[in-house]
Amino acid sequence: MRVVIAEDNVLLREGLQLLLSSSGHEVVGTASTGPEVLPLLLEHRPDVAVLDVRMPPAFRDEGLRAALAAREQLPDLPVLVLSQYVEETYAADLLSGGARGVGYLLKDRVGRVDEFLDALERVAAGGTALDPEVVTELMQRRRDHPLDGLTPREREVLGLMAQGQDNASIAKALVITERSVHKHISNVFAKLGLPPSDTGHRRVLAVLAFLNS
Repeated sequence: MRVVIAEDNVLLREGLQLLLSSSGHEVVGTASTGPEVLPLLLEHRPDVAVLDVRMPPAFRDEGLRAALAAREQLPDLPVLVLSQYVEETYAADLLSGGARGVGYLLKDRVGRVDEFLDALERVAAGGTALDPEVVTELMQRRRDHPLDGLTPREREVLGLMAQGQDNASIAKALVITERSVHKHISNVFAKLGLPPSDTGHRRVLAVLAFLNS
């Protein structure tokens, strides 16, 4: 898998490069400032881009804006954005164009190598990877009747769905069968008044739209 990394922290940038290279991926380019990102992505057209949200010169949202601009010119470009803190607005901006091939993780997640690589590969394959802490914040903000009507297990399934996990991954995480997962998902969609969908990124969009409303 060909990867572009955009990260101003030299230690994290080199650490990511070493991690990805040792995992069999090819880092085809790196950037340390916001203005470098878009030209680099357009030049290399990687299989996936790993971008820091806040980069020089202003340390605001240069990486995120570069990701959004790149996806306008390269609509199929998978992007995994890294952030130091939970910033729901940034996640919403990134997901507004569609959940296919999009990830938003906290930087701490990089230290959990297996989780990070799983998220990266899921995003590269067109899936979604949303940090569990972001999902938790969204669910805590929605303290209304529809969420109150979910059972504890259904809330667990909802959280994993919002992260972009597929049925098999949810079943493994909760140690239940995929048939049970499918039943729980059907119950969740019915209770929340969401249209049923068997398409992964569409159901993620539906869930996130509900949590953000």
